[in-house]
Amino acid sequence: MNSTVGLATLISGEIDYYAAIGPGVAAAIRGVPAKIVACYVPGPTATLIARSEFKSVQELRGKTIGINIFGSNLEIIGRNIFKHYGLDPDKEIKFLVGGPLEARFSAMKQGLIAATLGAPPADFLGKKMGFVVLARAHELFNFPVTGILSSIKKIKEKPDEVKRVIKAGIKANRYIRQNRDGTIQAFMEWMKIDKEMATATYDSVGKAFNEDGSLPEDGLRLLIDEAKKAAKISREIASSEVADLSILREAQKELGIK
Repeated sequence: MNSTVGLATLISGEIDYYAAIGPGVAAAIRGVPAKIVACYVPGPTATLIARSEFKSVQELRGKTIGINIFGSNLEIIGRNIFKHYGLDPDKEIKFLVGGPLEARFSAMKQGLIAATLGAPPADFLGKKMGFVVLARAHELFNFPVTGILSSIKKIKEKPDEVKRVIKAGIKANRYIRQNRDGTIQAFMEWMKIDKEMATATYDSVGKAFNEDGSLPEDGLRLLIDEAKKAAKISREIASSEVADLSILREAQKELGIK
């Protein structure tokens, strides 16, 4: 469900929760009555995939990087990867819109771009084509991706339900991290993929899931700053405007986490 529909149906009560954190932050700073109540994937799962002649991120200085669209999460993640490795994404990297992943891989094969970014199984598919993975974003910085977004009405009126949903997510994350074989089987059934791709996907993203539902403050600030930039908002925005973690803390306490 795309974010426009997802957020509209969340506020109308047609759905109870929404999972995409980034759009939720962008909506909350514009006054939409919804807040993040938990986070399950605190780091981006995207990987930086390059042609085989490149052995490090620094070697991409001055090169062209393919992305899906300008202003997308892939571009934001890419910029932060390059910053992490000491490159200036505005002066030392050229981003080029290359359409869907297949088209970007084709452009890499033709030598039109040096690298691209993509979420799993892009890294698996890229390796099969002879490309190399130079960086995994979730290993470098926090940038919350998936969790639970709830309407303020739901938080106020049904906190016990919200708590049960949060607990379910924490238990699911623990299962993902602790039960590789079972999760791979679930991936195969849910995503309708074969075991080879399911295994590669798990090995790529398994460690990106947290075990306690926590929302990292530094990652949340990064999301808020990006949302402010996109919305041309200059005022200071407190974390409490976009997140309410009081029920999460109760759930963690009851699960013996904190």
